[in-house]
Amino acid sequence: MKKEDKTLMIDKIKETLDQYSVVYLANTTSLNAEKTVDLRRAAFKAGIKMMVVKNTLLKKAMDACDVDYSGLYDSLAGPTTLLLSDTGNAPAKLIKEFRGKKETIPAFKAAYVEETVYVGEQNLDTLVAIKSKNELIADVVALLQSPAKSVISALQSGGNKLHGVLETLSKKEN
Repeated sequence: MKKEDKTLMIDKIKETLDQYSVVYLANTTSLNAEKTVDLRRAAFKAGIKMMVVKNTLLKKAMDACDVDYSGLYDSLAGPTTLLLSDTGNAPAKLIKEFRGKKETIPAFKAAYVEETVYVGEQNLDTLVAIKSKNELIADVVALLQSPAKSVISALQSGGNKLHGVLETLSKKEN
């Protein structure tokens, strides 16, 4: 590959990295063509960009980015597939679901999520459990609504009790 071609590839990878806040590194070399196509389709449906890149070009593109990806450099050995997303747990869920129960491919190498680097297969379950921004917002809204719902419920039940007591008293007077 010519130096100009490499420079263009590095720039393209850098632009792609700049578009996403979450970077996962995986190894998909053991997948046959059919499984690779299935993984690409599943990634596309989940809003995940999947790219197979050369480690040297990826490292140079990461160096050119404003984000500090240096924690991922040790994982840039062997074939690397990039999984890029804006949702922290989406690629982890994709890997986990795609594997099924007994599979180990695609192999998880490392991830950069929320300014934190996760390296090694043992962190995959942790990454699956991370909540997305929308899930956290929904949890906060539910927590904020809970006390208000309790107060409204108590007021409504108290009003019904008061109405029942007044009705009983009015019947006794007659």
